[in-house]
Amino acid sequence: MSFGGFNDNQQAGPMAEINVTPMVDVMLVLLVIFILSAPLFTHSLQLDLPTAKSAPTPEKPQTVNIAIDAAGKLYWQEQPVTLEELTRRMADAAGKQPQPELQLRADKATRYEVIADVMSAAQSNGLNKLGFVTDPKPGAEKR
Repeated sequence: MSFGGFNDNQQAGPMAEINVTPMVDVMLVLLVIFILSAPLFTHSLQLDLPTAKSAPTPEKPQTVNIAIDAAGKLYWQEQPVTLEELTRRMADAAGKQPQPELQLRADKATRYEVIADVMSAAQSNGLNKLGFVTDPKPGAEKR
């Protein structure tokens, strides 16, 4: 290590050595502080915590797909049915716990009267979870 004086004219530029002594001093002080305070962090209290019972998570309801094609034909889970048979199946589904979710898929050329009949049958049988399934517009995912 070289030590320069005020009247030393041999060095024309700044010193290239870094004095790390203050940094080492600070690190040693921090090390001593952490060594002394570490036993304080491991001290714990003995507590008798209460226990709790939680309700089981409800099971996910079944999903029933109802489709209506352009001609107005009805399909229950991809099986063709009449409106009377659809109403009977809805009544059976309404008695299940949890109630199934109805997903209504209708062709865009389907008459609204047929869709309204299906919705009315679901409501009259006590099914209150009804969703409409559509296809997204082309290019809508680019937004």
